[in-house]
Amino acid sequence: MSIAFYLDENVHRGITNGLRIRNVDVLTVQEDGRTSFPDPIILDRATELDRVLFSQDDDFLVEATRRQQEKINFSGVVSAHKLRISVGDCICDLEILAKAAYPEELTNQIQYLPL
Repeated sequence: MSIAFYLDENVHRGITNGLRIRNVDVLTVQEDGRTSFPDPIILDRATELDRVLFSQDDDFLVEATRRQQEKINFSGVVSAHKLRISVGDCICDLEILAKAAYPEELTNQIQYLPL
């Protein structure tokens, strides 16, 4: 089973489009009507939808780490710092995760890009 992503509102549109061209299942926060919602609610929503959250916002790392420490389940977070990975490399790495990993491998985990 492939991984479906829930993309934070700060993710570059080129990443969203690039993933869709590669047939990766993505849903953006904007498309879900959750723009400007607090990070904990966004992460809860990703978990509710069985989607791994992808973000380029370091604040999600704080929330995911808190949940790991407090043993609160979440569907997983993939994080990429905008200055450490190009849009193209980000698309490639996310496609690899989407098509090669199983959702349970990312449950309650933080995965950093580049791979």
